[in-house]
Amino acid sequence: MAASWSPRLCTSEALAAQLFGVLWLVTVNPGPWGAVATVAAGGEETPKCEDLKVGQYICKDPKINDATQEPVNCTNYTAHVPCFPAPNITCKDFSGNETHFTGNEVGFLKPISCRNVNGYSYKVAVALSLFLGWLGADRFYLGYPALGLLKFCTVGFCGIGSLIDFILISMQIVGPSDGSSYIIDYYGTRLTRLSITNETFRKTQLYP
Repeated sequence: MAASWSPRLCTSEALAAQLFGVLWLVTVNPGPWGAVATVAAGGEETPKCEDLKVGQYICKDPKINDATQEPVNCTNYTAHVPCFPAPNITCKDFSGNETHFTGNEVGFLKPISCRNVNGYSYKVAVALSLFLGWLGADRFYLGYPALGLLKFCTVGFCGIGSLIDFILISMQIVGPSDGSSYIIDYYGTRLTRLSITNETFRKTQLYP
C-alpha cells in the first residue's frame, strides 16, 4: 500500500517545489518576465552612471570664466561638470560602455544651471545709481535712454526717482534692458527669485 502511493506523493512534492520557486521569483522581482529571467540567471542589468545615488559619485566644481563669472561653456542657460563614480562602482558611462571605476575616471557629465550675461556689471550699476542716479547715469548704463533722459531733466524726479531706482537695482529687480543678467561674482551677492505655480508641490497643512 505504501509502495503504490510513493510515486504520486513524490510527484506532488515536486510540483509544489516548482510552484514555490515560481512564486518566489515573482515576489522578489515583480517586473517583466525578462527581468525575472535575469534574476533567475544570477545577474542584474548594469545601471547607467547618471542614475547613481547621492554618495556613489562626486562632481567637481565648475570652471568659472573670469570675465562673465559664469561656468565655462554655458549654453542655453546650462553648463556641465564632470562627475566621478566612487571606487569599485560598475556602471555604464556616457558612451554606454560598462566600466569598473577606481574613482579617477569621469562617469558622466552633470548639467547645472547658469545665467546669460552680456557685459553689464552689477557693481557698476549700483555705483552709478548711488552717486549719479540723479543724472540718470544708471538708466543710461542699463540701456534705458528715455528714462535716463527724463531723470536727467527732472534731477532724478526731485531725488525720489533716484532713491527708488537705487533700491530696485540693489535688489536686482531692475536689470539690463536686453533681458540678460548682471555680472556678479559666482560666489557673490546673487538673488534667486522663488515663485509658486500650479506644478509646485504643496504640503498638506495639519492642524491640531
